[in-house]
Amino acid sequence: MTTYLHGFIPAEQQRLMDQAGVLGSLIYSRIDFDGCKKLLEIGSGVGAQTDTLLRLYPNVEITCVDYSQSQIERAKQNLAFAEDRLRFVCQDAIKLKLDGKYDSLFVCWTLEHIPNAYDVLEAIKPYLLSGAKLWFTEVFNSSFYFNPPLSGLSKYYDAYNRFQRSIGGNPDIGANLGNLLLQAGYKEIELFHGGFHLDQRTPGDLKKITQYWKGLMKSAGLGMIDAGLISSHDILAMENDLDLLSEDENAVFFYHFVQISATV
Repeated sequence: MTTYLHGFIPAEQQRLMDQAGVLGSLIYSRIDFDGCKKLLEIGSGVGAQTDTLLRLYPNVEITCVDYSQSQIERAKQNLAFAEDRLRFVCQDAIKLKLDGKYDSLFVCWTLEHIPNAYDVLEAIKPYLLSGAKLWFTEVFNSSFYFNPPLSGLSKYYDAYNRFQRSIGGNPDIGANLGNLLLQAGYKEIELFHGGFHLDQRTPGDLKKITQYWKGLMKSAGLGMIDAGLISSHDILAMENDLDLLSEDENAVFFYHFVQISATV
């Protein structure tokens, strides 16, 4: 399993919970698990998305799979309000060994961190019932566009994506996921785009997302410094540029992630 891009420190664990709140309305506007009873979540982490799923679908029991025991322990704390509906499994998603089968699957911001995402898709299939509802949400980092040009942000973003690739991840996995699902034998594959196209028409939203982006970018900072890709000065330059972007009268912030529904 690859090194995790964002790390496991408590501040990052909290950022994941905060991120779920910021992006929730974008992620869940299409997702539909109505009628499902047993959901498998791969890459559940600290339970940030699990929390939302539990509240949206009160009749669903969720099996949370993550390869980090420290993330699972934090998830147990975050999700204590629904412990009777949860099961936690610490496993590598490529080597799943689960009991029973599931009528639904949720994967969010996970495959981007795995060098062999196709193998994960193959490993999941034996645990899915025929006709199961499947939803994937993944990054497409090449879609990021901003204006005006800002050298600190550009330099940092380029290093961020190079760092993710260097540790085995794929910052554009969302764009490729449709083909991977098809090759793995999944059916009824539908692809959707979600994300942001913000400017000064909605300054509050622009500021909120640039601040969110600052935290997302900074979460990989220590690893990038250790890898020799950036310095602490580059982190400050990125943060300053995002602050400038939020205030610029000609500001544009555009980013699209990819969502896919499928079945087996």
